[in-house]
Amino acid sequence: MHCLAGIVQPDSGTVRYNGRELSSLPDRERSALRRGEFGFVFQFGQLVPELTCLENVALPLRLSGTGRKAAETPAAEWLERLEVDTVRAKRPGEVSGGQGQRVAVARSLVTRPRVLFADEPTGALDSLNGERVMQLLTDAARDTRAAVVLVTHEARVAAYSDREVVVRDGKARDMAGAA
Repeated sequence: MHCLAGIVQPDSGTVRYNGRELSSLPDRERSALRRGEFGFVFQFGQLVPELTCLENVALPLRLSGTGRKAAETPAAEWLERLEVDTVRAKRPGEVSGGQGQRVAVARSLVTRPRVLFADEPTGALDSLNGERVMQLLTDAARDTRAAVVLVTHEARVAAYSDREVVVRDGKARDMAGAA
């Protein structure tokens, strides 16, 4: 997934996005893609502990130069949409795992990315919170027309996908049409 997002150079082959090879782009352009066109959800949220939940969601916009108030307006809307607006003033250490993960999903979507990378987004959650996070994530991604690249070991999470590619022993197998 790090290769697909332009974070790490592939050992072989190429990764193309919008007709451009990611590894040939300067660091500055790859960083701009990750800030604007790509969103990220990690297994443990990776929220900044010193910031409130609202500030965490607004962070990608702030890093792109958006003013505080202008960034916090869509951040608050995403917190409401993901049903965690009640924790907006709390810090990540003060919220439950499910709430924190929904805050992380809100942060990943606040820039309205074209591609959302989700690395085991339910791995640290109980099954009920995991289902809720996946439902909210997939609904929001469909509404914003974002493509989702999801990495999981759980069949119930993979079931949310429109297409499944299984990677085993370094070999990828597209499950489309496989019985």
